[in-house]
Parts: sequence; structure tokens; C-alpha cells
Amino acid sequence: MKIIPIGDVHMATRNLARMGETMRDTDLVIISGDLTNFGGADDARKVLDEVRAACKSVLAVPGNLDRAEVFPFLEEQGVALHGKGMVVDGVGIFGCGASNIPPFHAPRDVGEDEICDALKRGCEQVRGARPLLMICHTPPFDTKCDRIMSGKAVGSTAARKFIEEVKPEVCISGHIHESAAVDTIGPTKILNAGPFKGGGYIIVESRDKELDARLEFL
Repeated sequence: MKIIPIGDVHMATRNLARMGETMRDTDLVIISGDLTNFGGADDARKVLDEVRAACKSVLAVPGNLDRAEVFPFLEEQGVALHGKGMVVDGVGIFGCGASNIPPFHAPRDVGEDEICDALKRGCEQVRGARPLLMICHTPPFDTKCDRIMSGKAVGSTAARKFIEEVKPEVCISGHIHESAAVDTIGPTKILNAGPFKGGGYIIVESRDKELDARLEFL
């Protein structure tokens, strides 16, 4: 199975037109948050429709710049991963949207307890599945993927603790635009592709109960 995670779209979907060959054999696209730019359901629908035109199978978590109404909208569309999990072709996929409360504030900043709860609820729904693919809009704390321009780490301590305990094979994050990078926490590979308009995306391939994940740029 081939999965393409993209994130921090912020309505800028034009790079989808450049991914024809890449999308041709893609089984699933996962949007790792911030479909919109402070937008609601109507804006989220526009993004979702364009992504579905490139790949029919889509899952998504909302980001901190998606208004609260985007959460139930994704549920209605049958693509929601926030606090949810599902097994797709043997891979346990689960997720958490929004973000922890950073130095800046947005419509969907939540506490660490809420992040922990969403991850636990989603992971419980794929109990027993391996490999595990964790989608978390906010990156785990203190990695190459959660540094703002000053170098300060602003990721989620709850996400990091969860990874240390559960050890998913791969964690896809976003949120911090300037921290497109790859890192590890123990055996878990952490990837942040940066904003999709900048050309960053991720390819995840599952083979023989293993996940290979890599960062790509258009």
C-alpha cells in the first residue's frame, strides 16, 4: 500500500496538479491538518474535493487553523481521524488534530490532556494491529520537527510521551512550517513535510508488515 500524507495546506492545493505521476498508484492520501486558513466547513470542502479528485481515498485530521466546525464536517464526510483509528490493508492508522497551546494562539489550541486522550482513543480502535501509523498535527516535543525560527521546541509533550510508550512505527506531523525534517524517538520515525504549498509531502509504503516513510519535495 502507498500512502501520501500532506499537511498545512491552507487552501493552497495547486501542487496537486504537479503530482500526477506520484498519485497514479497512490492508495490513500492523508491530510495531516490545517486544510484551511482560519476557515470553516465550506473552505474545508473545497480542499477535500480537490484532494479527492487526485485520489479517491482520503483521511484527515483538522489543524489548529481550522475552525471548530471542520471537526464535525470531516466526520460527516467519513474521512475523520481525530480520536479515531482504522486498519487499512493491515496498517493501523490513528490520529489527533488541533495543536497544543504554543507561543501563538489559533482557533483550535487544546491542552496536552486532550491530545493524549485523542491519541489513546484512536490507538485503542486499532489495538493489535502492526505496523502503526500515527497522524498528529502537532509534532512531538523536542525533535527536529517542532522548532520555531528561534530554535525553541514547541511540540506536544503528550504526543512525545505517547510515542515513547506505544512506539508506533511512523508518526506524521506538521504545524511548524519551518521544521520540515525527519527525526526519531526510539524506534519511531517522525516526519514533518512543512506546508504543502512549499512542495513538501511524504511517501509511506507498507510491505510485509513494515512501514517505509520518506520526505519528498516537488
